[in-house]
Amino acid sequence: MSFPKPLPDWNNLKVIHKGTLPPRAHFYSYVSHEKALTLDRQQSEYVSLNGTWKFRHDESPFEAPDWENADPLSWDDVKVPGMWQLQGYSHPTYTNVNYPFHVNPPHVPFLNETGSYWRQFVTPHKWEGQQIRLRFEGVDSAFHLWINGKPVGYSQGSRNPAEFDITTFLHPAGSANTIAVRVYEFCDGSYIERQDQWLLSGIFRDVGLLAFPMESIIDFCAVPTLSDDLSSGELTISVKIQGNEGDLQAKLYRADGTLLKDSAFSTTESHKIQVLGEDLELWSAEHPVLYTLLLSFKGRTIPQRIGFRRIEQKDSNFLVNGKPIILYGMNRHEHHHLHGRAVPYESMRADLILMKKHNINALRCAHQPNDPRLYEVCDELGLYVIAEADLETHGFDPVERNNIKNQHLMTEYEIQETSYKMAKKWTSDNPAWKDAYLDRAVELVERFKNFTCIIFWSLGNEAFYGHNHALMYKWIKETDPTRLVHYEGDRDAVTADLYSSMYWSLDTLKAHIKKKTDKPLIQCEYGHAMGNGPGGLKEYIDAYRSEKLLQGGFIWEWCNHGLLKRDGDTSYYAYGGDYGDEPNDADFILDGMVFSDHSPTPGLVEYKKVIEPVTVQLKGNQLELKNHFDFSSLDHLTVSWHLVNETGKTEPISWELPEIKPGQSKLVDFPQGVSLGSDASWLALNFCLRDSTVWAPAGHEIAWAQIPLFKDQDLPIPSFSGSAKSTLSISEGPGRLYISSEAFASRFTYDLVRGNLSWSTDTGKIFNSGPQLGIYRALTQNDLGLEGPHIEWERFHVASTRMLVQAVTWRCNDDGTVDIKTNVRVAPKVLEWALEATLSYTITDSSVNLHVKGEFSGTYPKYIPRLGLTVRLPRRYDASTWFGRGPGESYRDKKSAARFGKYTASIQDGLQTPYEWPQENGNRTDTHWARIHSSSPDVSYAASAEALTPVPGLEVRMDSPFNFSLRQYSITELDRAKHPHELSALVDESELNIDFAHHGIGTCISYDAFYDAIEARIGEKLLAKNIGSRLFGYAWMEAGEREYTYLSMSGHYLKFFDVFRSIFYRTLWQAGIAEPRKFATDDDREFLLNSYRELKPRPGIHECFSRLRAAGFTVWALTAGDTARVAGYLAQGGVEMPEDNFFSCDTIKIGKPAPESYHYILDKLEKEGREAWFAAAHMWDAAAAKRTGFKGAWVSLWEKETCSDIFGELDVIADDLPSLADGIIAASKKQ
Repeated sequence: MSFPKPLPDWNNLKVIHKGTLPPRAHFYSYVSHEKALTLDRQQSEYVSLNGTWKFRHDESPFEAPDWENADPLSWDDVKVPGMWQLQGYSHPTYTNVNYPFHVNPPHVPFLNETGSYWRQFVTPHKWEGQQIRLRFEGVDSAFHLWINGKPVGYSQGSRNPAEFDITTFLHPAGSANTIAVRVYEFCDGSYIERQDQWLLSGIFRDVGLLAFPMESIIDFCAVPTLSDDLSSGELTISVKIQGNEGDLQAKLYRADGTLLKDSAFSTTESHKIQVLGEDLELWSAEHPVLYTLLLSFKGRTIPQRIGFRRIEQKDSNFLVNGKPIILYGMNRHEHHHLHGRAVPYESMRADLILMKKHNINALRCAHQPNDPRLYEVCDELGLYVIAEADLETHGFDPVERNNIKNQHLMTEYEIQETSYKMAKKWTSDNPAWKDAYLDRAVELVERFKNFTCIIFWSLGNEAFYGHNHALMYKWIKETDPTRLVHYEGDRDAVTADLYSSMYWSLDTLKAHIKKKTDKPLIQCEYGHAMGNGPGGLKEYIDAYRSEKLLQGGFIWEWCNHGLLKRDGDTSYYAYGGDYGDEPNDADFILDGMVFSDHSPTPGLVEYKKVIEPVTVQLKGNQLELKNHFDFSSLDHLTVSWHLVNETGKTEPISWELPEIKPGQSKLVDFPQGVSLGSDASWLALNFCLRDSTVWAPAGHEIAWAQIPLFKDQDLPIPSFSGSAKSTLSISEGPGRLYISSEAFASRFTYDLVRGNLSWSTDTGKIFNSGPQLGIYRALTQNDLGLEGPHIEWERFHVASTRMLVQAVTWRCNDDGTVDIKTNVRVAPKVLEWALEATLSYTITDSSVNLHVKGEFSGTYPKYIPRLGLTVRLPRRYDASTWFGRGPGESYRDKKSAARFGKYTASIQDGLQTPYEWPQENGNRTDTHWARIHSSSPDVSYAASAEALTPVPGLEVRMDSPFNFSLRQYSITELDRAKHPHELSALVDESELNIDFAHHGIGTCISYDAFYDAIEARIGEKLLAKNIGSRLFGYAWMEAGEREYTYLSMSGHYLKFFDVFRSIFYRTLWQAGIAEPRKFATDDDREFLLNSYRELKPRPGIHECFSRLRAAGFTVWALTAGDTARVAGYLAQGGVEMPEDNFFSCDTIKIGKPAPESYHYILDKLEKEGREAWFAAAHMWDAAAAKRTGFKGAWVSLWEKETCSDIFGELDVIADDLPSLADGIIAASKKQ
């Protein structure tokens, strides 16, 4: 005896399907042309079995009852389509990568949740004598089928269809039949279905009956092609029939419904329909023109909508209709906040319409075949589609990571690539899994081959790369040579028609296309849209539009996957762990451009803006309009303009533009009466649809621009002076200063211990406490990412920083005002570093003027989350009117979609963004002024609390644009809560943040591009030798500097670049490469050297130089390199340097750190009577200059540790370039 006996199908790698019919194209057949032209499934020969089924849940298939002994009528009711975990059975589980069971392929546990479904059905009398098929569009993950108690078959492949011929199992028409389905949560196929989504089970897509006459079309292929000059089209039709061959009729209707072609041909032959001249209209995402094909045979008609378009790879680009298009794409998982993957048609269609309204032109069906109706809608609306196989094996990655040694010496990318190469052995490179992989390709292509929108087939996602992928590629290309094949896991595109990447930096993308010019590259995932994000998208779009080989990308991803969960009276969107599921990846499933209810996030609004198809730039005294459409001029848009300034905006005026062809730009004059000036105003342009479409009404805005008509200037701040009637006086109490006017109109209390200022008038309090100087903000979900800034901030205890008062002085001024000067340290617990600052208040009866100046001391973080002030206000201050960017939130790297204007919003209506994972939100950038007040009486907290009226307004101004936010939650509370319902609002208070900046600034010249180039060019080969790209790059540079210096000291001076080039192979040998010249080539070396020549400055260099120059300093440069190259580095950072201010060691033939190299410039400066400072990122460089006679300054980001025990002390040490400038300026004033 044995158990189990026999081996279960769901644990048997040799069993994929039993009793299923061959895969076929998705279609329905109709009894007449008229019905077929409706494209309405309900009028076809189809009977839906969706609805209420009987259901039983068991923990194991071995515990489910035998059907002959079962009593289904006593079972519970469930809804089909549906997921049983969302209907009260077991619970959802979320993991991103990990398998939710013990890894032992192909076996899954015997504790394998099982759902038994049962219902009755009747077949129509008119179907008598026909073949009756039962079709499942999706069952997760595998199932057995019984009809009338008899076993019919088995199928697996969760997102693929299964179709059975059940004719011989049925009772006569009109009689009751029973259908029984046993669904298994896991099967051996689950090892290749480990996608980043909820683990949910059941019959989750349509299930229904279809009637096929015994002589009928059972499959067909309709392939549209275009001539090379795109002037003629040809539709090639081939069919597969059951029964006797014969003649069939093909009718092709134009998009307007008129008949274009009517022909007959034999079912044994393929047939071609030609479309020429004016009858030919091409399909594209911009013009989704669809013809309707009717195929009629033996009294049945099959409709299929067809678009003529051509997809090809040519001259290193992929082309659609002869043009290298850019994909402004989106990844979309199937998800609904109530139904999981059982997404209603209306919700799916609404998703796609929302994408079109936000300028998205491409969709990646991540990471599996979707509901077939989605492709119909993409055909109709116009979306380019990557159709992806139901294949992902990401769960083997953590299995292999445990086997990688010396991970502490490797970057995360290097660890990943090593793991992926090891993990392919499990399935992707395992011959035993060949049939399972091929099945995924066959099911995908056969089902969707007739849909026009599909331009790429994809071999899956994150399944590493192995021989089984190559077999999939070969089968697809032989079956469908008209489309291209994508697979990101094939890093070298050996069996892919294009390169694909995920989350690469711009430098890495550009390094790749310099190295590999044979094929284009797309990013199949980028711009991780988790929570408050993504930022920095504009730079990617600019790269796609300027680099020929970069043809776009797909944002990850469309929607948050929150599931609406009710706990008592509380409802919220649940994520991993909220159902007690283990293992789980928590909130990583909340990473969408729309919230879980599919309403847009600020990130989607930002994406629409940066990919808008019309852009406008100021060029001298004209405007440059660029048309980014691939196939459309701008004549389908209307254009209007108006002016915006602090007082409001003018009425829009229509504007006629000249013709601008696709991909072209044109200079145009300003509208009449508009010119550049000194007043702060903007020219606003709006581009809207002239006519309605199937996805948007006429007047829908496609693009917009705001052109500043002025140069940047300091913002005005009202003067702060007192008067005889409002003279302020001071009295001192224990730890307090009490400040009041003679008329007692305003009363201030200053807390000498905490640095808090409270302010009240006869109408109530204005300030409760603050302003507190702060450098921390609540974390975002992306901050908490694998390599996010939270690592640095946690290391330096940034979240624990508080403002600590050190000393306070005060005085009454002759003009009736009061000055308070407070020295503070904004510092963390545990550590010694701090922001040391002076807060200088000038207080009048009606205003508080605050000037803040400070610098960092100690060993402080590389960058900080924020720099600003926090004020606690009475809760009646619950609204703001401001001039700046709006109406929604914006940040320094996520503000393209925020327009300048005057806006009003309240805490309850607009000032906060309700992210499903509480986090930093609601900031407004580039604010010129903000008035904080009570909201309107019908919605305000003030009214409901019966506050005194009127509430005095509070106005905030700075001398430069600033950030502000007004919220009902503290920063600490946003960090603490993990769901919105867990947030506790401030008690009778609002929190106002007034910020100079968000995020920090970096160092001078960045070597990231150099390291990225090494990674792109020889990174994989280095990694195979356990050598990290960054480590090799560092070793090469350090060795170059050493040899350069030694040669100079010996009297044999050579240019640094010549030395750097020469030691390339030697450095490889010293790193452990036995045969360097076989390992790499001269071309590799020159590629890397060129990337070194193209290093870029980090943000902060322009600000550093500007501060020094504003303080009276002249900035010079002493370099070991060539001056033109260094000047280019600086110019990229917006820094112009006179040619005479560059000095190179090449001139005197003596390299640093020889004293003569520093005297070369020091002597010149001392002759002019100047104080000479030398600033460097190498401690040896700054220290050597100081010993020569310079004042020494060092910025720490390159070397971090000062090693002052060997180099000595310098005059200024800073962690970023602007701070370095401030330190030099401050130290000079002390001299």
